[in-house]
Amino acid sequence: MPVFLQANFVCGILGLLLHDPSVDAAPDICEGLSLLQHRGQDACGIVTCGPKGRFFQCKANGMVRDVFDEKAISKLIGGMGVGHVRYPTAGSSNHAEAQPFYVNSPYGIVFAHNGNLIDSPSLLQYMDATAHRHINTSSDSELLLNLFANNLQQTGKFRINEDDIFNAIGGLMKQCTGAYACVAMLAGFGIIAFRDPNGIRPVGVASRRSNSGKDYLFASESIVADALGFSEWEDVKPGEAVIITRSGVSRKRVAEHATFAPDIFEFVYFARPDSVLDGISVYRSRMAMGDALAVEVDKVLKERGITVDVVIPVPDTSRVAALNLAQKLNLPYREGFIKNRYVGRTFIMPGQQIRRKNVRRKLNAMALEFSGKNVLLVDDSIVRGTTSKEIIQMAKDVGAKKVIVASCAPPIRYSNVYGIDMPSRTELVAYGRTTQEIAEAIGADLVVFQTLPDLVASVRQFNPSIPTFDCSVFTGEYVTGGVSEEYLHQLESLRADNVKNKLAANALERKGEGSMVNGFHDRETMVASSGPINRADDTVGLHNTWNVS
Repeated sequence: MPVFLQANFVCGILGLLLHDPSVDAAPDICEGLSLLQHRGQDACGIVTCGPKGRFFQCKANGMVRDVFDEKAISKLIGGMGVGHVRYPTAGSSNHAEAQPFYVNSPYGIVFAHNGNLIDSPSLLQYMDATAHRHINTSSDSELLLNLFANNLQQTGKFRINEDDIFNAIGGLMKQCTGAYACVAMLAGFGIIAFRDPNGIRPVGVASRRSNSGKDYLFASESIVADALGFSEWEDVKPGEAVIITRSGVSRKRVAEHATFAPDIFEFVYFARPDSVLDGISVYRSRMAMGDALAVEVDKVLKERGITVDVVIPVPDTSRVAALNLAQKLNLPYREGFIKNRYVGRTFIMPGQQIRRKNVRRKLNAMALEFSGKNVLLVDDSIVRGTTSKEIIQMAKDVGAKKVIVASCAPPIRYSNVYGIDMPSRTELVAYGRTTQEIAEAIGADLVVFQTLPDLVASVRQFNPSIPTFDCSVFTGEYVTGGVSEEYLHQLESLRADNVKNKLAANALERKGEGSMVNGFHDRETMVASSGPINRADDTVGLHNTWNVS
């Protein structure tokens, strides 16, 4: 049976090069990662490059604010660096899985990746049999890093140049299939970003004037550039690589032409509303989603003879669309749910019981906005339906007469293989169900879904040059090709196993069985040895300064 690696679910990546190498990049990288925290709350990491090309690393499980205190940042020396935040997954909670990753040969490379490869079994075979490179974790990000490193190794040069790097990335894009936005750093050389030929996952570049010259930034979303004082934001184009050194910027398309198809779910759910991706304002696109959804809701309500008293958003992502919908239908808009902001997003949490309990911790329904009313709840999407069912029940518990749910996205019926953790098709509430059956499953009186043409038009109107979007979770059509039924079954099986492993690890930790470090037994309780031990949660090659006094 082929070996599958853990997908690197929607994450945030960042690279920074300061023109003045004597100024540390870590404070800006840390601030930038906090602005990308919505893209990943499970783990985070920063690696910087200081004098003589030496790398300094700090990474661990947890939020940016918890991992990077003043002492941690002070140990990250150097005027360029790479940062990463990882989305919570059902896989390993091992802090060695936190990025950025590092290989010492050739030239010393640090690497951060957002996305997922769909041909990892054959690539692992290539790494083992041909490239003779060891993959130490279950992350396909490490696999991508080693593909890049192996291609650079083929030059055989003592020192490489931009053309060598472009050729290495071009070779990588021929070798692998999937979605990937990547940021890399070469010791003493510069920072690099590249994007898969279909441009599924986002990354962009911006610059900032400093006293000594120009600083440069790579980031998943434009909000980082805005907040850190960078301007001239440009998206890295599909199949393009960008190399930045203190001598200048080089850009080149290194992949053959493919259909440009950014993931539409970035606009529906993941990206911050104040970001601009591929020339499209996320905020404006969500406004347009609300306008289009209003037309569909009005049509369905009239067909059913149902009236609505109030429009209430499910916080937070759907607020923009809900407000526009309410205005278009001339209905009152109210904030009926109050959110506890210190509980994370729920659809990615392992185990249905955990998700149900977490919804009640996350939201509180105000009876005065629901009691005796026909309520239209607006949500960005309905995934497993666990959250929707609990929210609907909460509304009814405080007196709502009828609860109608309007979704800004069409029914999600298929797995995402490009880096969003929507695991098994059978876990999706819309899989194999009609709209009426979905309503019954989640306890709603009626469910209205945005149509796919309306969703695409809502986003595409702001950049008509984009020919299409990846809508595979709605259609089951995968823009890269290569996604067979066998692959989907294997992937779903892997993800199900990972859920079980995560729940088992959490149970052990709650019982306090053994001394735990970052969710794993302390090494002294596991093995006695007079020499160094290379365990799965060791950070191989680079000293990790996290939690070191």
